[in-house]
Amino acid sequence: MMKAAGAAAGAVGIGTAVSPTPAAAAGSAYAHPGLLHTHDDLARMAAKVKAGAAPYTAGFAKLTANRHAQSGWAPNPQATVYRGAGSPQNYVGLYNDIHAAYQNALRFHISGDTAHADTAVAILNAWSAKLTSIEGSADRFLAAGLYGYQFANAAELVRDHDGFELARTQKVLRDVFAPLSESFLTDHNNAVVTNYWPNWDLTALACVLAVGIFCDDSAKVDQAVEYFKHGAGLGAVKNAIPVVHDDGLGEWLEAGRDQGHALLGVGLMGTVCEMAWNQGIDLYGYDDSRFLKGAQYVAKWSLGGDVSYTANTRRKGAIGGWSGTETASDAAGVDPAMTRPIWAMIANHYTKRRGLSASYLTRAAAKAAPEGGGGDYGPNSGGYDQLGFGTLAFTRDKAKDTSAAPRPAASAPSSAPGASDPRPQSASTPAASAAAAQGGSTDGSKGGSKGGDLAATGSADVVGWTAATGITALAGGLLLLRRRGRGQRESQ
Repeated sequence: MMKAAGAAAGAVGIGTAVSPTPAAAAGSAYAHPGLLHTHDDLARMAAKVKAGAAPYTAGFAKLTANRHAQSGWAPNPQATVYRGAGSPQNYVGLYNDIHAAYQNALRFHISGDTAHADTAVAILNAWSAKLTSIEGSADRFLAAGLYGYQFANAAELVRDHDGFELARTQKVLRDVFAPLSESFLTDHNNAVVTNYWPNWDLTALACVLAVGIFCDDSAKVDQAVEYFKHGAGLGAVKNAIPVVHDDGLGEWLEAGRDQGHALLGVGLMGTVCEMAWNQGIDLYGYDDSRFLKGAQYVAKWSLGGDVSYTANTRRKGAIGGWSGTETASDAAGVDPAMTRPIWAMIANHYTKRRGLSASYLTRAAAKAAPEGGGGDYGPNSGGYDQLGFGTLAFTRDKAKDTSAAPRPAASAPSSAPGASDPRPQSASTPAASAAAAQGGSTDGSKGGSKGGDLAATGSADVVGWTAATGITALAGGLLLLRRRGRGQRESQ
């Protein structure tokens, strides 16, 4: 795995290339800022907004209009956060405060107004001083994963700002958020490995990777990258996208569940890929750009297009306890009006950094633009699962070299908002074939579970699940699939 040791990826169009610079700050294993946004990304946003360039100005207007992006936001930290069980159900306060911290930090980098940085610092410091545990039902793993990766991203934007408690923030991320996510990837809440749909694994992956980078913990980064590639659970890329069809589209497993969770999964996998990319690790292109094929599939399907779906059965239940199976026989119905702020980041990577055609992704991104963030997609938790503002943050000019390998983003003080950086945009080697290139809420289901603390992830909330038919099976982490009409079985 590549550590931060090279020259930076920069903003295309701001200037010309200069000599390589060290990627990581002294004493740091990774480049900072280097989660969803690098120094050069932030410089690009500031320069484009200052110049009045479209669509950045529209994206920035979405940010400044959001109530969370206002300076002076007063946090309400808690010692224990509960989600799914326990009292009070106060996780709503945590995700609202995190989004306020993130939006104020982003606004600071673009406008240079230190009141927004001070607000972000005050929010994050208040929580790092008080939070000691995350409790609840199985949903506690969702809380740790979602809010852990988001907390780290907000903190990454102000890690060098005056008054920010960096060491204390690293401690709360390591001691409160990451252990739950690491535990989930290891034992899946004592469930059979296929009990939980892909988005559960992906929340945990996002948290472990983000905390690893933020805390310069290579063991955590290695764990996340290895699981993405070879994990036994359904969030590993080859299990989340088990079949690549002849049209080049990669079947997204959770399309057999419902649209909202499929969108969540794509957004989370994109988040993992983007954070890894900014440290020189190319998960976007892994396995012949498998994620591109899966994202294209979900984009086409969500736009109302017809997609193939291979019937599959997954095992569910507790180890040593109750067990059962559920079968998804077809892709669920969609509402073409449903949207989440997930498309700009993915579409810009594949079309601008790598120079590939991804027509469904670009159509989905155009339809969702300008993307907002938390607070713009409803008041419930599902509206806060992504940090958003992709039109502002991820719109980029086409890379001059779309065949170059990714390199870690160079460190630069985050207290210097709007500074132009002349380094050129990096890109990864295109791996997808021409055919591939063309081609709700995260709350755990809560009905009919006999598994105690396990989430009931099927029949209560998904129309279209049927009794196991024996056509296919998910067993022991292996996904056995047969393409309908062909009798061809693939094993992952």
